Amino acid sequence: MAGLAPRHFLWSVDGRVATIRLDRPDRKNPLTFDSYAELRDTFRGLVYADDVDVVVIASNGGNFCSGGDVHDIIGPLVGMDMRDLLAFTRMTGDLVKAMLNCGKPIIAAVDGVCVGAGAIMAMASDLRLATPAAKCAFLFTRVGLAGCDMGACAMLPRIIGQGRAAELLYTGRVMTADEGAAWGFWNALHPAESLDEAALTLAGRIASGPTFAHGITKTQLNQEWNMGLDQAIEAEAQAQAICMQTQDFERAYRAFVAKEKPVFEGN
Repeated sequence: MAGLAPRHFLWSVDGRVATIRLDRPDRKNPLTFDSYAELRDTFRGLVYADDVDVVVIASNGGNFCSGGDVHDIIGPLVGMDMRDLLAFTRMTGDLVKAMLNCGKPIIAAVDGVCVGAGAIMAMASDLRLATPAAKCAFLFTRVGLAGCDMGACAMLPRIIGQGRAAELLYTGRVMTADEGAAWGFWNALHPAESLDEAALTLAGRIASGPTFAHGITKTQLNQEWNMGLDQAIEAEAQAQAICMQTQDFERAYRAFVAKEKPVFEGN
């Protein structure tokens, strides 16, 4: 997908790491109907991308994403019937599904505003880095909607706990960067000037690992929430047996014997 030329966000690939940036910094990078759909389709396509191993969703102009555009999305929604509204909410949920099922680890690098659907995109990422200025809010109740948007009621409690998630989803208040770090929402905080570097360094470290096995790890992290312990242990036994057939597993063994650092190739 190195040659991808999206219309509604910025896309670049360096090595085997792809970077996505929403490109409306003057409006704090809101989403539109078209950018939702294009992001969904891009993550769906990543399943088949052999040239990308990790994705970074980065900030732009000091902000991550201000959610759905008030004029381009919220205004038109007011005039839609139930059929069209459901088509829209299913489409936004499909973006989250595509992120979860793309087979690639996703790192969100969040500075400034990260609210509404922007907070959901950060939540749906595998790892989340932020700056001390990051302001994350699941503000759906503040516009008269339920907090259960795009999987928030299922996923947010898993990350920060039921009580904390309930408070944020009922009130729509901002979760400060310090709260997010203490609660485990942010993996780490970095100064704004070094956020991108930290995200790309982490992405590069992951991309240099056994990327086929990383895809298995992502699948199991997502699927095992719906399994009992016996099911999960059996699923992991099968998954690990598959990974033991890879050449990367043999490379790691041979490197260990030779007292060298393994060089993984993702197969």
